[in-house]
Amino acid sequence: MIIVERTDPHHPGAVALLKQSHALMQELFPPEDNYYLEIDDLVAPDIHFFAAREGDQILGTGALKIKAEYGEIKSMFVAEAARGKGVADALMRQLEDTAREQKLPMLKLETGNVLHAAHKLYRRHGFTDCGVFGDYVAANSSIFMEKSL
Repeated sequence: MIIVERTDPHHPGAVALLKQSHALMQELFPPEDNYYLEIDDLVAPDIHFFAAREGDQILGTGALKIKAEYGEIKSMFVAEAARGKGVADALMRQLEDTAREQKLPMLKLETGNVLHAAHKLYRRHGFTDCGVFGDYVAANSSIFMEKSL
């Protein structure tokens, strides 16, 4: 059974996945188009960081950054061996539930243009394409999405 719970981003299992995610982003995208948060940045009062686990093994991570008018999905990543098991869906449900608890009217996210599995996940959860938001700048390697709550 997959359990999603708030977790310290410095937990060794979370660190391992975050480092894998960062390495993949660095491999796929130019440095100026990498918008991931460093692990220390995920420990902030405006961020809710979650890990999905099966037993003691962390299989995926996701974070919700609270903004004044929306919540931003950050640090979504699932271990390659755990893909297809519903880990990302479980994380998305938790992030959306947390956004609703925080009375946020909308969720937004930025993702890479070649991350097709991520696009499929977000669309399945009701996200649609939108324009650039927040501090982001338009980039050929970025896709911006949103979902009204």
